Amino acid sequence: MTTFESDIKKATYPAEKMFNFLSDFDHFGEVIPKDKINNWQSFGDSCRFSIDPVGEVGLRIVDTEAPKMIKFTAEGKTPFNFFLWIQLKEMAEDDTRVKLTIKADMNPMIKMVASKPIKKFLEVLSDAIANHQY
Repeated sequence: MTTFESDIKKATYPAEKMFNFLSDFDHFGEVIPKDKINNWQSFGDSCRFSIDPVGEVGLRIVDTEAPKMIKFTAEGKTPFNFFLWIQLKEMAEDDTRVKLTIKADMNPMIKMVASKPIKKFLEVLSDAIANHQY
């Protein structure tokens, strides 16, 4: 498994408020940067979207630990299997730290092509989560 991690970001909202928002893909779509993905579809506990050059990606929530962690897995026709974690650590009521991690099962060819876009996607998404108005 290959691991990708975002930098730790600071959000100015309580972890519980962020967790409740992010654990529902109907809301999560508001956080996704529209210029980075295409064809967003939400189904409550799962979603689908396209991201270049990776292709179509599906996510489904497989585990949660309120208000600290949401774990997603690949769903449907994806180029590789992976898990995505959103980790929230509340330091104070108006200070929650956000970190995203992806663990992916990639062959060397896919890893070479997808590593840079995945790392960039994690940074863009973690920035969007940290800066969203909840």
